[in-house]
Parts: sequence; C-alpha cells; structure tokens
Amino acid sequence: MGKLFVFSRIVLFLGILAGTKGASAAWLRAHATFYGGSDASGTMGGACGYGNLYRDGYGVKTAALSTALFNKGKACGGCYKIVCDATQVPQWCLKGTSITITATNFCPPNYALPSDNGGWCNPPRPHFDMSQPAFESIAKYKAGIVPILYRQVGCKRSGGLRFTINGRDYFELVLISNVGGAGEISKVWIKGSKDNKWEAMTMNWGSNWQSLKYLNGQTLSFRVQTSDRKTRTALNVAPSGWKFGQTFTTNVQF
Repeated sequence: MGKLFVFSRIVLFLGILAGTKGASAAWLRAHATFYGGSDASGTMGGACGYGNLYRDGYGVKTAALSTALFNKGKACGGCYKIVCDATQVPQWCLKGTSITITATNFCPPNYALPSDNGGWCNPPRPHFDMSQPAFESIAKYKAGIVPILYRQVGCKRSGGLRFTINGRDYFELVLISNVGGAGEISKVWIKGSKDNKWEAMTMNWGSNWQSLKYLNGQTLSFRVQTSDRKTRTALNVAPSGWKFGQTFTTNVQF
C-alpha cells in the first residue's frame, strides 16, 4: 500500500509537469522561500525598478531571484513556471499545484550564513524568494523552504506596454513594465518627433533604460526588443507636453 501511495504521487507530479505547455526550457532544480508578508506588501519596489506591482501588472505572483538567475537585472520581467517537488517533500507540497511568477526583485547573497543553512541566495545557488501568497499557492507556510522544479515560460499580460518617464533635462530614465512574451528586455530605442531618428537607449538598472538626449517638448516613440529578439514599436506614446514622473500606457504588446 505504501509503495502504491508513493507511486501515485510520482505519477500525479509527472502529470503536472507534462501538462505545462509553451515552456522555453527544460525543468531545472532549485529551492524557494518567501517574503513580503501575507498581503505581499513587502514585495513592492525592488531591484527591477517596478513600483506598485499591482499597478505595473504583476500582482502577487512575483519572486526575487538569486544572483545565479538575476543576471545583473537582465532577468527582470521574465516568467517562470514553478512546481513544488513532491517527490522530495510530499508533506510540504500542495498536491496538483503550480504557479507562474514574474521576476521583479533581487535576492542578495548572505555570506555570513552557509548556502545550505540560511544563505539560500548565495552563488551559485539558483533560488526563488517568492511573495508569500505565491509560495502558499504551491506549498505550506510552515515549510519555510521547499525544493522546486522550474523553467522559463512566456509571459501573459493584460493590456499593453507601459512607459514611466523619470529623470531630468538631458536624462530620460524610462521604466518599461507589463512586458509580455519573453518578458526580459534586451534592447530599447527612443525617438523624438523633432529628430525623427531612432536612438539606442542603455540599461541603467533593472527595467530602467536611459537616454541622454534633450527630448523635452517632443512626442516620444519607443521600440523594445525582448531576449528572444522579438521587437515591438510603440509610436507616439508620450505627447509633446509630457512631464517627468508620468506613465503612459499603450495598446502594443508581445
């Protein structure tokens, strides 16, 4: 009876993995913990530059990635399907569950603690510090940490790309959010209506990209390329009277 019970769990677990479609990579092993409180309020902001994760289209299905996964911010906006590994800790996993999260933050290493006892995000460990609601959708709260299997998948977003323009004259710092498809941004271009020429932007930090041109008083357009080399162009995103601190939504999406 005991062997049959274990076998049934394994079959169910494999069924969850097989049922995942649209994934771009093989299943890999890692561990997951949680942070941010039961309402995920402590996950707002973070190393990707997103502010209110509800407003920016991510909600509570988010995670902070360890150094091995964060890739100096290039992983921001990417999506991962996560399954609690019930073959290792059946007592802590919620049977038949999985979740797709977005990378919105960085989980820094803690070299004062060993990697297998508190220093969960130390290199070279792949680790997901999930929002508490996301973690509790696949595992029990009391577990604290669980082994998982994960793989990168496409991101499904509601609405179009969002552009928040911060900075000052001759320094436009643009936060790009709610990116579907691959989710991870690899290149960005900006065009002012006076120059009518696409200028490459450079990554500043997280999902913030910068331009050093004087673009005040111009209608702004953007071109975005994701890590899978797909490109979308959003024309006339910001009107000529735009102000620093404003956010503009589009109907363009991957």
